[in-house]
Amino acid sequence: MKRIGILLGALAVSITATSAFAIDIDSRYQPYQPTTGVSGSLKSIGSDTLNNLMTLWSEDYRAKYPTVKIEVEGKGSSTAPPALIAGTSQMGPMSRPMKAAEIDSFEQKYGYKPTAVRVAVDTLAIFVHKDNPLTCLSLTQLDGIFSKSRLSGSPEIATWGQLGLTGEWAGKPISLFGRNSASGTYGYFKEVAMVNGDYKDTVKEQPGSSAVVQGVAADKFAMGYSGIGYKTADVKAIQVSGRDGQCQEANQKNAYTGAYPITRFLYIYVNKNPSSPLDPLRGEFFRYVLSLDGQRDTSKDGYFPMPYVFAQQELGKLGLK
Repeated sequence: MKRIGILLGALAVSITATSAFAIDIDSRYQPYQPTTGVSGSLKSIGSDTLNNLMTLWSEDYRAKYPTVKIEVEGKGSSTAPPALIAGTSQMGPMSRPMKAAEIDSFEQKYGYKPTAVRVAVDTLAIFVHKDNPLTCLSLTQLDGIFSKSRLSGSPEIATWGQLGLTGEWAGKPISLFGRNSASGTYGYFKEVAMVNGDYKDTVKEQPGSSAVVQGVAADKFAMGYSGIGYKTADVKAIQVSGRDGQCQEANQKNAYTGAYPITRFLYIYVNKNPSSPLDPLRGEFFRYVLSLDGQRDTSKDGYFPMPYVFAQQELGKLGLK
């Protein structure tokens, strides 16, 4: 999977964000301008990571077009391709790119590939309880914590003492929370942190990101992972170091440069015939998402805005420029 930092770094993206709480939106973004002739119903089926953001976008979009109806269902990225193929949804949010087999199945039915639209940037956060003194973990350590395969060469890590914590923490086992296999987050973490190894049997798989965060918040000795947008005051996102050994915060600057090693785009997939324009209902939805208003929603939900240059590329891909 191509790393986001390679793409963003190539454009020499420059921002002023210095902490996880400072989110900047490019000044070139313009407010969304409503138009006429927009009506109908949309169904969105897919990513749990994007569920709250899709709901927020949909509510604000409907405020501009009161006759529009949008239903959002977020049970995991793997539910998006079948729904798009079957025509039971018009939008397929995903926290990972579609797999080759999913694209092939879509193309077999429609004769063309689905269109992937990048809509936000996410740092996949490693959460611990707010009272946990741990500050940083490496990808290799995460492999030793979550994977029984440990393909990175890490020794098995089962207690907080093995991570350098002392006192009451030293002998306590690490209680692990993660996503289930329907989740794109499950697959992305498996690829980047675990070198595609297998999860330990002790990982408590959750149906949604909020359940992961709630589990960590309720257990002083827990650790889990989810998109940064699900962070609450009861947990903290620790720094993560990549292969260079440098600890990095899960903030906007480190996401854009790729310094934070578990960074990704978030997508909405659509069925767009290359020979036909996108219908106004979906077209204006994407115009809204990739406008100043839509990207403010993105920031409000705790994710990072699409770099403006990339947003323009996505609008061009949809024939909306």
